[in-house]
Amino acid sequence: MNSNQVEIGLDGWATEGVEIYPSPHFDVRETAPEDVHLVVLHNISLPPYMFHTGVVREFFCGTLDFDIEPDARIRSLRNLRVSSHFLITRKGAIEQFVSCRDRAWHAGVSCFMGREKVNDFSIGIELEGSDFVPFEQVQYEKLCNLLAAIDARYSLAYIVGHSDIAPARKTDPGPYFDWTRMKTACPAFGSPEFPGAAAGACGV
Repeated sequence: MNSNQVEIGLDGWATEGVEIYPSPHFDVRETAPEDVHLVVLHNISLPPYMFHTGVVREFFCGTLDFDIEPDARIRSLRNLRVSSHFLITRKGAIEQFVSCRDRAWHAGVSCFMGREKVNDFSIGIELEGSDFVPFEQVQYEKLCNLLAAIDARYSLAYIVGHSDIAPARKTDPGPYFDWTRMKTACPAFGSPEFPGAAAGACGV
């Protein structure tokens, strides 16, 4: 298999092209695996606006030592239990924390097309970044590879931003995410719709 390709097994874990870091922050979905049809895109950086630190991985895996962490912004996260299914780093590494068959804790209080508890039927993908800088070329390339694998396993129907399902709370993946580019690349990962306001603002 091409090293750029990603494959997701029946158990929801990637078997190719992804680094695995199991997180304890998940639970069982309240819906059947075949109900998974939505991808929610996020951005994240820890400490805020700093990249290549490895802190995001430690945070999702529950291994972050808050007692020695010098950054007060990170210490304020001590009682949060957060995870995402995947993270794509600035260097293009894809990391997986939760099986796609399980419910990662990425969406929070959210609603999509009148349906609440978006974690139940979505896959969360974090892009290492922020609302204030462009994402890297390699991140878009790896995102397309990952979306193709998700579509092959779950027949991907929709892609939205976190801001679309929690508009009063969230702004990510932010104004620098190139929705037009994703729409152009869409044939590589099926034919999902981009029904959110974030994509609509870009004419997608």
